[in-house]
Amino acid sequence: MGLAMSYLRLPPSLEGEQDPGRIAHLVFGRADWRRRHPADRMLDVGGAWQALHYLITGDPWDGRQPGADVVCGGRLLTEDGADGLGMDVIHLVPERVRPAADLLTGTSFDTLAGRFDPAAMAAAEVQDAAGMDETTRDRVLRPAYERLTRLFAAAAADGQAVYKVMVPQDS
Repeated sequence: MGLAMSYLRLPPSLEGEQDPGRIAHLVFGRADWRRRHPADRMLDVGGAWQALHYLITGDPWDGRQPGADVVCGGRLLTEDGADGLGMDVIHLVPERVRPAADLLTGTSFDTLAGRFDPAAMAAAEVQDAAGMDETTRDRVLRPAYERLTRLFAAAAADGQAVYKVMVPQDS
């Protein structure tokens, strides 16, 4: 079983609350949280999150900012569902969203595609890399990167934070 990631862009204050941890509980503490937000504020990348991180940074977990902020960067608000949400939530403040958005909008997927090497990615233990091929690159990773670029650009334009949610997915 791997992990799946979803993104949600939100204003820095919600329902009068400014604490990101409390905002996470307000939003993600509801089973229907996905239906409660407009589709243009959300993005599900499923199990492709780590491959995207690898393409952006060249590393499965780390990397330099602002690239590393796109997927793995930010403040972990929850861990292993221990707080009752049943998911991990990572918060990226608006001040870090803008540089990440600038990097994404200034970097075409074709530039990143040079890093697409399923064997190297599998050796680095990138989730699901062993089963990837050019079709995965073109039909999964490219559109996910393009939607991620739009989400971050919109969040930056609106001065919003980005919340990243990780949940177990069936393999």
